[in-house]
Amino acid sequence: MSSGVEFVKDGHIAHVTLDNPKALNAITPRMDDALFAAWTEVDDDPEIRAVILSATGEKAFCAGADVSGSGGGDGPERRMALGGGLTGVGGPMLTLRKPLIAAVQGYVIGGGCELAMCADIIVAADTAQFGIPETKVGIIGEAGIMHRAIRQLPHHVALAMILTGERLPAAKAEQYGLVNEVVTYQDLAAAARRWAEKIIVGSPLAVQAAKDAALSRLGWPLDVALATRYEPIEAYASSKDRLEGRAAFAEKRKPQWQGR
Repeated sequence: MSSGVEFVKDGHIAHVTLDNPKALNAITPRMDDALFAAWTEVDDDPEIRAVILSATGEKAFCAGADVSGSGGGDGPERRMALGGGLTGVGGPMLTLRKPLIAAVQGYVIGGGCELAMCADIIVAADTAQFGIPETKVGIIGEAGIMHRAIRQLPHHVALAMILTGERLPAAKAEQYGLVNEVVTYQDLAAAARRWAEKIIVGSPLAVQAAKDAALSRLGWPLDVALATRYEPIEAYASSKDRLEGRAAFAEKRKPQWQGR
């Protein structure tokens, strides 16, 4: 039986695809487990330098959790949105070391909206509609989507979405800084690929160290963030990639990164 999640490596880019279009790519417990396995492989494989998260079908990126109980796993009693992590809707908090690009279209709702917000870069089709319908339909889990929305959107925009359940169209999401680029659905995959290719030009260790430094002290005062010593940055100082970067600059050539 299909897990509902496809995982494919293409050079230094991994593709994770939600593949449950008949249910608007709603995430089942089985998909949750497959997502966890995918993120684990992404972080463990040194050849993977960026990952694109997308979904099958034009109608929806993800309509949140599959609450029907028909998707396998623990059944309808399973708690949703535990930890607000990248495992989707049922797993613990998981922070991906590698850069993540979400390519979204159509309905980006509830847990699907939260999953997109876990990405470092969001590319949206002009059909995308971001929504937090929990209060409107009377289903609330651990409220991970609320915590992410209030941090990633202007205060009153986020609260209006949370309290009313009204959706935010792609153009407005771009205006408020939630998404990096809006394109047609036909151009969505290519646009996400362009962002991934921009990322993998850089040193993979430097990219990962920069992401860690930026996010690990996001909620701290600036003076604390500036005074912190970051282990990935310290480790990069003695890496082969750092030496390669210097040599390539001096020799006026493109660097050949090894990721070590």
